[in-house]
Amino acid sequence: MYFFASILAGCAIVAAAGFLYQWTGSRRDRQRLTGNGRWVETGHGLRLFLVEQGSSGPAVVFESGIAATHLNWRHIQRSVSKFARTVSYDRAGLGWSGPAETARTPGNIAVELRGMLEAARIKPPFVLVGHSFGGLVVRRYAQLYPQEVAGVVLVDPMRCEEWPPLDPAKQATLDRGVRMTGYAVSIARLGIARLAVTSLLCGSGGRSAFLAKFAGEGGRHVLARIEDEVGKLPLEIRPVAAAHWSRPGFFVGMSRHLSAVPDSVREMLATGPVRGIPIIVLTPGKSAPLTQRGLDEIGDRVEQRIARESAHWIHLDEPEIAIEAIYASVRAAAVSV
Repeated sequence: MYFFASILAGCAIVAAAGFLYQWTGSRRDRQRLTGNGRWVETGHGLRLFLVEQGSSGPAVVFESGIAATHLNWRHIQRSVSKFARTVSYDRAGLGWSGPAETARTPGNIAVELRGMLEAARIKPPFVLVGHSFGGLVVRRYAQLYPQEVAGVVLVDPMRCEEWPPLDPAKQATLDRGVRMTGYAVSIARLGIARLAVTSLLCGSGGRSAFLAKFAGEGGRHVLARIEDEVGKLPLEIRPVAAAHWSRPGFFVGMSRHLSAVPDSVREMLATGPVRGIPIIVLTPGKSAPLTQRGLDEIGDRVEQRIARESAHWIHLDEPEIAIEAIYASVRAAAVSV
């Protein structure tokens, strides 16, 4: 009995140490790493974190992919801010923003985005830029508030036909993602994710490889995804990315986004194309171009441009193509104002 009691006591001490390590680390992250932005309380009871750069011309608003944050746009935003006012932010449940109160569907997120822009006193017209799932969000914003949108740039937007319910075979992929992020929540609460991610992004990676052996399939999956996605980002923002991927709430938010994909697809199918607003679609050369039918389903004024050397992350693989498309949209918007 004494032996087992000692083991239980040791486990309790280790768990308490992990919780304390995570709590103090999270608090320190917010103090050190959020000085470039601000939080805005929206009319929907949300607290969203945004970063603003630039001061002239129509505001360019960036919307990230399904589990990405404002960091995904850092280098693009810096360049675009030379000719336009820019806004990037973290959706509810991700990054530095507070938890989400509604399902993570494009319509709900578009409403929250509008509330944030109003609360932050950022006035239209807007040029909306969305990557992947973010492309659905900005399309929905343009449908709901067309009078506020001067142009849209879609960076390899999510193709609804590739996901449930249109492609039921992908449901297993979503279920696996939700399951893996559920494992990651527990890992993060014990501080293990902080140790692993900090090592992976800010150190040699030795600790992350060691811990992954004991984290099971979920831990290995999460670490592999972090390495793949964040590995394309500039080195100076890796500490911030590590802080995001260390938070339990971040994985909760990610899970909610993944769970809502089928409803997001249904919503977009029911809303139809964007009317009267110029849209530039950037398609990676490593994917099949959108057909004319696919373009027509997006809007009635759509231009497709091919980024021949890019995969899904066009704005990271060939940033000049994304910047050029945004510049064209801003210039057209300025003329029409």
